[in-house]
Amino acid sequence: MVDPIIGTKRFTKVLMDGGSGLDIMNAETLDAMGIDQARIQPTRVPFHSIMLGKQTISIEQIDLSVTFRNLSSYRIETLTFEVVGFPLVYHAILGQPCYAKFMAIPNYTYLKLKIPSPCGVITIGTSF
Repeated sequence: MVDPIIGTKRFTKVLMDGGSGLDIMNAETLDAMGIDQARIQPTRVPFHSIMLGKQTISIEQIDLSVTFRNLSSYRIETLTFEVVGFPLVYHAILGQPCYAKFMAIPNYTYLKLKIPSPCGVITIGTSF
């Protein structure tokens, strides 16, 4: 788990999942952020393996900025989140699109994530 800034709010329960092919956020989290409804795009994209043995359909899609930072550097990228209507344990799940966009390298042994930035490497630890 990491604690990035998504949009303008810092979230503490965000899962970095290298096995997920999507960046996911539930509708309750999006509502709590107070996002302008004009930025949200309706969609009906089906995906699998989120809920065992069932197909799930995304209800909306939104582009939000995501910021990872440490004391000396930061990196901001825009990610497209699939908004789902079922509750999640996490505020958001960042999958392979996030890893690719940030060029992030996970180290599962030490639970660290390394992200290149213009001012050096950002090392992100877990937030429990």
